[in-house]
Amino acid sequence: MREVIAALADRWEAGETSALATVVRTYRSAPRPAGAAMLRLADQSVVGSISGGCVEGAVYDLCADVIGTGTPVLQTYGVSDDDAFAVGLTCGGILDVFVERVSKQGFPELGGVADDILNERPVAVVTVTAHPEPTRVGRHLIIRPDGVEGSLGSSRADEAVADDALGMLELGSTATRTYGPDGERLGEGMHVFVSSFALRPRMLVFGAIDFASALARQGRSLGYHVTVCDARPLFTTPARFPDVDELVVDWPHRYLSAELAEGRIDSRSMCCVLTHDPKFDVPLLMAAFDLPRDAYIGAMGSRRTHEDRQARLRAMGATDADLDRMHSPIGLDLGARTPEETAVSIVAEIISIRRGGMGINLARTEGRIHHDAIAESDRRPARPKASR
Repeated sequence: MREVIAALADRWEAGETSALATVVRTYRSAPRPAGAAMLRLADQSVVGSISGGCVEGAVYDLCADVIGTGTPVLQTYGVSDDDAFAVGLTCGGILDVFVERVSKQGFPELGGVADDILNERPVAVVTVTAHPEPTRVGRHLIIRPDGVEGSLGSSRADEAVADDALGMLELGSTATRTYGPDGERLGEGMHVFVSSFALRPRMLVFGAIDFASALARQGRSLGYHVTVCDARPLFTTPARFPDVDELVVDWPHRYLSAELAEGRIDSRSMCCVLTHDPKFDVPLLMAAFDLPRDAYIGAMGSRRTHEDRQARLRAMGATDADLDRMHSPIGLDLGARTPEETAVSIVAEIISIRRGGMGINLARTEGRIHHDAIAESDRRPARPKASR
């Protein structure tokens, strides 16, 4: 819902009624993940996408029905048995799509939810997508770190689901969960979709160079909160880095250690060291080894720079386990030369790690194209890392 929330909130505030279609569960090679959303607005315009075009037309028509009846619908879309180019997914995946009518009367909490999302305050929206009692379908529970708003229809269900949803919010997890009709944890009958809007993951880029500027643009486009840090004020300026959320003039290792101490770095964070200068790199990387286990640590430099850096880090007390965490030289082997191409190689490596990909041509692989995200600590590379 994040990509459509601004448009939805504007129409909600104006008193209009919209239809919100949300992917709540996927199977196999579904084109969009759970949480992808599409709106049909009162003027019949469309915002967002749930399948990249495969079933948008059918969902658009379903949205019109839901606006008219007010009855939410959970619909499954897969490959058509008769014609794969009919209302279905030609990729072979399956989507469960929940369509609901959204208005001030039916979803009074939306204004606060939109304000939280747009101002990057953590919030989760729980929606009942299936229940033996039809009147419960479409109910919402809003989860914030400091409280709960709304109700799923019973205090028992609210309490059980709220506990689970708060844990999912802390992890930034979005998924469908199943309970008994009154919130029984091992029961069946009630399905709820928990959509978590956690703080954006952080990309910390160290080194105010042209490669950092290109990487910052890529990071912002992927949804990261991007910080560029360098100890040299002459180079660390808004004019050189217009596409960042935060510019910091400080010694990199000192800044990173302070952010860690304040708890502002988690396992989703990306630490990209682009200075390739030992007086910055070595103390910074020693600090970076204290990052949560699954946080990404990458360092730019040639093979010779990498070998020299490893020797310096060992002299400072770095262990083999520390050095194994470091992606150096940073990036995938794309043959990149320019700062922009190098930025692509870096984010390609980050995506590959986060999504469980192997960074090879899809044409040379078989099976599923889309991967489930896996922790880096559980990932075992099938081949040695190459330079970009």
